[in-house]
Amino acid sequence: MCGIVAYVGTKSCAPLLVEGLRRLEYRGYDSAGLAVHGGNGIEIIRAVGKLANLDAALAKNPLAGTVGIGHTRWATHGRPSEVNAHPHAAGSVAVVHNGIIENHVELRKELQGRGVVFASDTDTEIVAHLVDEKLRKGAKSLEEAVRQSLTHLRGAFAIAVVWKDAPDEIVVAKQDSPLVVGIGDGETFAASDIPALLAHTRDVLFLQDGEMGVLRKGGFTLTTFDGTPVTRATKRIDWSPTQAEKGGYKHFMLKEIHEQPRAVEDTLRGRIDLERGDVLASEIGITPETAQSLGRVYFVACGTSAHAAMTARYWVEQIARVPAVVEIGSEVRYRDPVFLPNDLVIAVSQSGETLDTLAAVKAAKAQGARVLAVANVLDSAIPRAADGALYTHAGPEIGVASTKCFTTQLTALLLVAVYLGRQRGTLSADGGRRILEALWHAPGLMRTALDEEAALKAVAKKHLRARDMLFLGRGPNFPIALEGALKLKEISYIHAEGYAAGEMKHGPIALIDEEMPVVVLCPKDVHYEKTLSNMQEVRAREGQVIAVGTVGDHELAEYAAKGGVDVISIPAAEPEILPLLTVLPLQLLSYFMADGKGTDVDQPRNLAKTVTVE
Repeated sequence: MCGIVAYVGTKSCAPLLVEGLRRLEYRGYDSAGLAVHGGNGIEIIRAVGKLANLDAALAKNPLAGTVGIGHTRWATHGRPSEVNAHPHAAGSVAVVHNGIIENHVELRKELQGRGVVFASDTDTEIVAHLVDEKLRKGAKSLEEAVRQSLTHLRGAFAIAVVWKDAPDEIVVAKQDSPLVVGIGDGETFAASDIPALLAHTRDVLFLQDGEMGVLRKGGFTLTTFDGTPVTRATKRIDWSPTQAEKGGYKHFMLKEIHEQPRAVEDTLRGRIDLERGDVLASEIGITPETAQSLGRVYFVACGTSAHAAMTARYWVEQIARVPAVVEIGSEVRYRDPVFLPNDLVIAVSQSGETLDTLAAVKAAKAQGARVLAVANVLDSAIPRAADGALYTHAGPEIGVASTKCFTTQLTALLLVAVYLGRQRGTLSADGGRRILEALWHAPGLMRTALDEEAALKAVAKKHLRARDMLFLGRGPNFPIALEGALKLKEISYIHAEGYAAGEMKHGPIALIDEEMPVVVLCPKDVHYEKTLSNMQEVRAREGQVIAVGTVGDHELAEYAAKGGVDVISIPAAEPEILPLLTVLPLQLLSYFMADGKGTDVDQPRNLAKTVTVE
């Protein structure tokens, strides 16, 4: 998730572009750069790290011009470095890009076969070379060259392109990545998100998938990729800049909860072969022979990542039929664990920098085990130390309490389980197709589940005075119960515990009374009847129940009608993807209880986003 900006007007554009990038820095901060048309040609300045480094570079070498594009990067292809920073150039063309070009490997090979030499490891540079090639082969305009180039691209992209011979225009295009155009007085802007525009204009137009436009001082023209003209009125935005950074949401956490369907889509993009019922994730780096010889899958993680790993344990054992264990990173490093050469160690970390998890990875490597990292941050320490790395592509997560990083971890780990199952021969093509089709449709079901927001806000209001809460789940929903309890503790400061529902009778039942809210995860799955029995045990002791069940569950509805039970519904789904749905009400419940209590939701006390100390 990167940020792009573009400007055509009469003002010096470099300061405007940097200002816009600063408003978008939450989208990425691995590197930044500008390309400015100075009249005689295009000048490019790039810098690794945060925008302050780009500011310093511009102070030494100012860029003069009134047309330009800018980019702040969240690295996906190619490690953070100046050579991999945007804008990327080819010939007299410069490009910035947000998204992932899924077929970049084959396009790179084709271009190299035609004599193209690449300077970077990024997928974006391919776009620059394609546009340059079309111009050299006779495209009549930059717009036409971009239009022809788009026919070669698969994936998600929002791009902005400048050309030496078109000093008064910028061409933009969008497919599955956000892009908004702003109309000012004698100037036109484009950006990944509204915050970059609000200091200059409130009149905006959101490009739709399959649309492209030409920005000029006097406005813009809009067409589809095939050249069909599009007419659409601008909208007036009344947000403050701070509101806009949060997408109109009160807190980053709430925004990130609602970003999860799109984040899961980004995690899946380019990794699923539905026809073969298989996973296309070469990053995993495990051959069929290696998969077949696995003795054990050993998960190492901390905090929320550990709950994702615990969920994945069920999938790996059920789908790939290989023993799996989950260890807390902080315990592994001091336990002198035994790793075997035929172990696959999966290290799960949002930041890729968690010190305890990194220490466990080093111990595993020292004993000859193969290590796979599942992380969100490209080229972070744990992926660098591992044999393979599967990136979740969640994008920056500003709220300290993790939401979208968790669901994208679940998504990536389910892909790993399917991959291992197919490699080991324990999962048929039909079985793989069933799971992957369900996973492919999961974002739509997640959006439906998030529609229960108002109901969860009302439930949270009922229980604001609670001092303790219990979360119950069975099977893969047991780790989700743990995660729900953790979220509540992190941001509302209410004591909460997650328990395997079958363990309730072994102690926690003693705590239940009329003042104890109990969240019960009881979707229609193989554990439904037993979990429903646990809910009845809670009600028999006057416990207040918040039940997360499947839409249309009449039995739960009958309990709700009797009182003492609030039902939150999620869509029916295949069992493997239920955790992606059951966690959403728990995130929202925790958020609304914290917000109702007036806590600092995005920056809860005593917590940090990345734990790099013991």
